[in-house]
Amino acid sequence: MSTSSLPPSPIPLLTSVALYRQWRQRAFDEGKSVGFVPTMGALHDGHLSLVQRSLAENELTVLSVFVNPAQFAPHEDLATYPRTLPGDLELLTAQQVTVGDAVRKASAVFLPSVQDMYPSGISQDVSAQKGAFVEMKGYGHQMEGASRPTFFRGVATVVTKLFNAVQPTNAYFGQKDIQQALLLRRLCKDLLFAHPEADHVHIVPTTRDPNDGLALSSRNAYLSANERKFAPALYKALKHAESAWSNSESKDRCIAKAVAVIDEVKAQAAIDGVDVRLDYIEMNDSETFDVLNVSSNHQLVGDIPVILSGALWVGKTRLIDNIVVGDLNRIIR
Repeated sequence: MSTSSLPPSPIPLLTSVALYRQWRQRAFDEGKSVGFVPTMGALHDGHLSLVQRSLAENELTVLSVFVNPAQFAPHEDLATYPRTLPGDLELLTAQQVTVGDAVRKASAVFLPSVQDMYPSGISQDVSAQKGAFVEMKGYGHQMEGASRPTFFRGVATVVTKLFNAVQPTNAYFGQKDIQQALLLRRLCKDLLFAHPEADHVHIVPTTRDPNDGLALSSRNAYLSANERKFAPALYKALKHAESAWSNSESKDRCIAKAVAVIDEVKAQAAIDGVDVRLDYIEMNDSETFDVLNVSSNHQLVGDIPVILSGALWVGKTRLIDNIVVGDLNRIIR
């Protein structure tokens, strides 16, 4: 992105790795902590909650905006993914937190180019890609990975690059993308990252619409007004399954209750001409991501939380959501 095409901003806009590293070196020299919120832009209140957390916990806060080609399959929405940088900067500029006598605001926005992030070039077709990529063996094929088989390879690769460039003290991710966040925490542990260390990869609770509980997402912008009415169905279904699980009903019964909610909404949506399709609802081990292999919560051993998650198509928009069942504090911190 050329500097001439950038919108005006009181926050420094760093458009290359070289420029960012100059900024980061000053922070190292001054001994200041740096919080990092990686995004693909199209900011909403969920992103801003991560910014607020970072401002409260770090002397400096950096937000990146980079739409990563490597995590989009060839048939997915890379070209149409919302790009709203002027509005994003307005939202970010308005964020502040008072810590003691200091008012903290965002310190920099990192806007790397595709060429900077992928010096060898990048294709959405994995078979045509060249260069270094990161794969999390054994953790990327379950849950979301079953529906999007190249997604976590792209996520692990770009976040490794971002962490190497940004070198944050702390990094912040949202619970809505729970598998992604937990995978990245493991990435930092397995690859011995110092910036950030695994314990400094923080997962922040999902921000929801206060009226109907829909998880905030940049892709919600794709929903028409008619489709938006049916979007909360996934969260409603997950809540039904959570309630049944807490009442010691079997796993199969819990999921069946969730599916029944979706089926009911699907029938209602069809009357309005809206196509609602369930991708999956499942319960998975939060450490291995494997499908939970017990029939009820009485059979759980230890206090490892369970991830109850799902994906739902509303029209052409794919929505995801999850609820953590069990000791939430082991994950959300």
